[in-house]
Amino acid sequence: MNTKIIASGVSLILVVGVAIGVVVVVNKKDTTDPVVAAQQKSVKSMCEGTEDPKLCHDTLSTVKPTNSSDPNAYIAAVVEATAKSVIQAMNMSDRLTVDHGGKDPGMKMALDDCKDLMQFAIDSLESATNLVRDNNIQAVHEQTPDFRNWLSAVMSYQQSCMEGFEDGKSGEEAVKGQLQEGSLDQMGKLTGIALDIVSDLSRILQTFDLKLDLNPASRRLLEAEEVDHEGLPSWFSGADRKLLGKMKKGGKVTPNAVVAKDGSGKFKTIASAIASYPKGFKGRYIIYVRAGVYDEYITVPKQAVNLLLYGDGPTRTIVTGHKNFVDGVKTMQTATFANTAVGFIAKSMAFENTAGPAKHQAVAFRNQGDMSAFFDCAMRGFQDTLYVQANRQFYRNCEISGTVDFIFGASATLIQNSRIIVRKPGPGQFNTVTADGTKQRNMATGIVIQNCEIVPERALFPQRFQFKSYLGRPWKAYAKTVVMESNLGDFIQPVGWSVWEGNQFLDTLYYAEHANVGPGANLKRRVRWKGYHPNINKNEAAQFTAGQFLRAGPAGRAEDWLKATGVPFTVGFVKG
Repeated sequence: MNTKIIASGVSLILVVGVAIGVVVVVNKKDTTDPVVAAQQKSVKSMCEGTEDPKLCHDTLSTVKPTNSSDPNAYIAAVVEATAKSVIQAMNMSDRLTVDHGGKDPGMKMALDDCKDLMQFAIDSLESATNLVRDNNIQAVHEQTPDFRNWLSAVMSYQQSCMEGFEDGKSGEEAVKGQLQEGSLDQMGKLTGIALDIVSDLSRILQTFDLKLDLNPASRRLLEAEEVDHEGLPSWFSGADRKLLGKMKKGGKVTPNAVVAKDGSGKFKTIASAIASYPKGFKGRYIIYVRAGVYDEYITVPKQAVNLLLYGDGPTRTIVTGHKNFVDGVKTMQTATFANTAVGFIAKSMAFENTAGPAKHQAVAFRNQGDMSAFFDCAMRGFQDTLYVQANRQFYRNCEISGTVDFIFGASATLIQNSRIIVRKPGPGQFNTVTADGTKQRNMATGIVIQNCEIVPERALFPQRFQFKSYLGRPWKAYAKTVVMESNLGDFIQPVGWSVWEGNQFLDTLYYAEHANVGPGANLKRRVRWKGYHPNINKNEAAQFTAGQFLRAGPAGRAEDWLKATGVPFTVGFVKG
């Protein structure tokens, strides 16, 4: 298995190198040569907006001088360098597993997680590579939202790998240090450079002698008009069109698999039904889970794309578990249900972790599937209930409950028209609804809560002023969270937001509120941090609506993939 992983990574690097013409060149250059001078000018333009210009310059200087007029060559170079660092991290994880994995179950779990995460990073980089290889710079520029998402996911996987090693546990700290020094730190730096370049691409391209349309709004408008009489994109497959039509009309869809605990379906467990997903299947694979409590741990594998899982309602179809950090399980592995596949949809189900507040990290649902959607679902837990780990995610008409950091991760997540329930924490604990993990300034990530209710559970209500409750705290340096058009209960602390540790990240985070109502929405006593924006205007808030925050595809339209899910959504402001 490890050999296959390494081989796929090497293939990725070779593809980039051959297709774009990226090669290592001699450091000494004749700056009087006009071709070399042009290359140096291009490298300077590409790197001047990055956080590490020197590393950027060293990386991009591997491009042939004869390719100096092709921005794709420079983008390919940094993607290639990032891929190399990922493969080094994968190989290092293998070596460390041999050296240390047999001695400590926790260590082995963390290292195995790292290897899996590095493979997902390679997958994201392969998507980026294919985009650069198969398109001109105009198309790459137009697909910037996808590119930024893939790179942000790589950053999230790198971060998740490091988070798996316990702080203060000497053996794990030492191994973590070896991984960081060996390749993980370099991986993060190179991904950051790539993010800086792609995020600044409009400016960069203006410095190249190219005739490009850097504002293709008119052409996108034409693409947007390519819909049928029902308002569905013209590129929808016949099967998806038929399925979506039935779902819109409230009709019954015919599942590919039925799960029932009493044996009345083809499968008795959800895991076995997911395992029935045919190799190479095209279209939407539908699994119906009849009412019941399913005590099982489930992971949707990445190859099970476009899976639709639906039940009989979140009070009747329930997936439950109780794995937790205190009992020796790493946070990633505590999840009752985990999805790693693109296009995953869940409807009318509940996912819970019943470990309780004393068990600390205990995930009910972990999601890293790009363009995934949830409707009429419940995620119930205490600390770390919903791990929105990576990629673009949408939640509508859902119920999410917990105590500490119960919506957390480093993804682009929008929660719309939902009920967020704060539960009674353990003694000495306080509540934080969110903990965003954006660690680099240009990551296309953040948590947006729109048109939701944030309320205390019944057990907390009588003591809601005894336990402090906040909208969030900054897990990483560039934590980004926006609460807008929502109703905030009176139990939310007047300051609104909590620190993580001391004054850490208060200048670099981005926290914002817009058009909220309710007794907890009073802004008079909110925090006075540099990174906090108490009442952003409508223009600024618009970038966090679905239409802008969840953009995807060649046309850069969130509406297209959201329509394909069949989940109701509002593309702009809910309240006008």
